[in-house]
Amino acid sequence: MIYVIRHGQTDLNKEGRLQGRKGLPLNKEGFRQAEYLKYKLSQIPFDYVYSSPQKRAIETAEIATGKEACIDPRLDVYDLGEADGLMKSEVKMAGVLPDARIYKGLEETDCFIERIFSFMTELKKEHGNNEKNILISGHRCTTGAIGSYFTVGSKDENILKHSSNNGDYRLFSF
Repeated sequence: MIYVIRHGQTDLNKEGRLQGRKGLPLNKEGFRQAEYLKYKLSQIPFDYVYSSPQKRAIETAEIATGKEACIDPRLDVYDLGEADGLMKSEVKMAGVLPDARIYKGLEETDCFIERIFSFMTELKKEHGNNEKNILISGHRCTTGAIGSYFTVGSKDENILKHSSNNGDYRLFSF
């Protein structure tokens, strides 16, 4: 089984700001959420634990499983460019993402989805026929893209549709 978790809360989440690669570590509530995940998943013997390179995702994965996470840069959060850290209510959006015509440095959605799907395809090749418990820790966009990989089976432009809330998870299998 594949457990896809979204990191616990940070102060930027609490403030209603977009959080990308300039993000913060977990706050007190985020640590509480990670501990609750640990409780909810305590009966699951995880064979593999993967995480985004962002500290908040690593902290959540390692608290929830008690294991050291294998960091994979393909699981990194969507690069928000100039919109990183701005109040969600003030950002001009183009669908579910900041408008690339206004904010410089935004990652191309296709490139983001490709790197997430690349990770998942490799994971499926390596573990798809095994009865392994795998935890993947990421972000709203990362968990959404992984959900899209399983739910849609093809690229889904709405990378947030299949995501979970802070400190929560979704369950999938190959």
